Amino acid sequence: MIEIIIAILLGCIAGTITGITPGVHLNLVSVLIISSASFLLSVTTGTMVSVFIIAMSILHTFTNAIPAVFLGAPEESTALAVLPGHSLLLEGRGYEAVKLTLIGGLLGLIFVVLVLPLLIFIVPRVYSAISDYIAFILIFISAYLILRDKLKFWAFAIFMLAGIFGILTLNLPIKNPLFPLLSGLFGTSTILLSLKDKVNIPEQEIKCDDIPKKEITKAVGSGLFASILCGLLPGIGSAQAAIVASSFSKEWSKRTWLILVGSIDTIVMFLSIVGYYTIQKARSGSIVAISKLLKEFTLNDLILFVGVSLIVAFFAVVITLTLAKFAAKLMSKINYTTISIAILLLIVVLSFVLTGVTGFFILLISTSIGMLPALKGVGRNHAMGCLILPVILFFML
Repeated sequence: MIEIIIAILLGCIAGTITGITPGVHLNLVSVLIISSASFLLSVTTGTMVSVFIIAMSILHTFTNAIPAVFLGAPEESTALAVLPGHSLLLEGRGYEAVKLTLIGGLLGLIFVVLVLPLLIFIVPRVYSAISDYIAFILIFISAYLILRDKLKFWAFAIFMLAGIFGILTLNLPIKNPLFPLLSGLFGTSTILLSLKDKVNIPEQEIKCDDIPKKEITKAVGSGLFASILCGLLPGIGSAQAAIVASSFSKEWSKRTWLILVGSIDTIVMFLSIVGYYTIQKARSGSIVAISKLLKEFTLNDLILFVGVSLIVAFFAVVITLTLAKFAAKLMSKINYTTISIAILLLIVVLSFVLTGVTGFFILLISTSIGMLPALKGVGRNHAMGCLILPVILFFML
């Protein structure tokens, strides 16, 4: 029991660091864990390392809203939270924006745990029915997302451009290709655009207005339904699930949208655990790492990870709100341009360290592609073609 508590606490510390540090993706940490598996298993068990990974991953889905809102530096799972979050930040309500994603994540996790027995029964049967048609389902979803955009040509062009570049990047002989690819598409591109716009941050208020229970239920319920797609279909991420969920209602306020995005991010991570247990498919870097550590994934492991997730959610509330208050107070006291440039330099240095010169050029190109959606006025979710198109080709060829 003491080992489990230590693993949870260390995971919470790691999840806090990865969540608030722009450009540090969970996949990167998962790769580092896999590369260190031999050493880790010599000092502890695979189960304890797996508990650490689960704790880190769940907490990460809460704290990653902080850089997305206050710095405009998201990862792909929080990319769609940037615009409404930044809008509230400019109104002096950045803390509220983070708290709304926190509400969504917490309620989303509770909802999905409550329906877990049903998911265990349904998921393998649904996956068995659709497994031969995954490529066509991905094509349909991608086409739907493109056609619902007002600027369909640019939506398609950005999807294909990101997809082709994703195929090229993933076939390069380098380690950690996703780091510069995703950091450029969803991180540095947003920071550069915010620098161009010369953003001024007003004094921030530490408060959050009440939201009707009906709106919260709509957001979390839609998030749960759409997130199941991510648990079954490879290449479909939180951004795509959010867009699909948004079609369930004609009107989404900024605040309700943030609850939706927050719920999906946490639900998707939790469902990756369920998906690995039910269909033996790893749908996230964290679960890939766990698959290398555990010889088999049993019902006891699933129950343990569910308990760990719920415990971590409690810590996540305290940690995220504390950091959000600190960030809100700090924003009006620091130079936004200076910190943005510092973050850019950090991502560039990490690209060099992790992927070499090749990774640096990947970062440059992906940053250019990542700026196109904002410059052309289309949804940034289309840049997720960098992962969807390679998966489509994998299942078709």
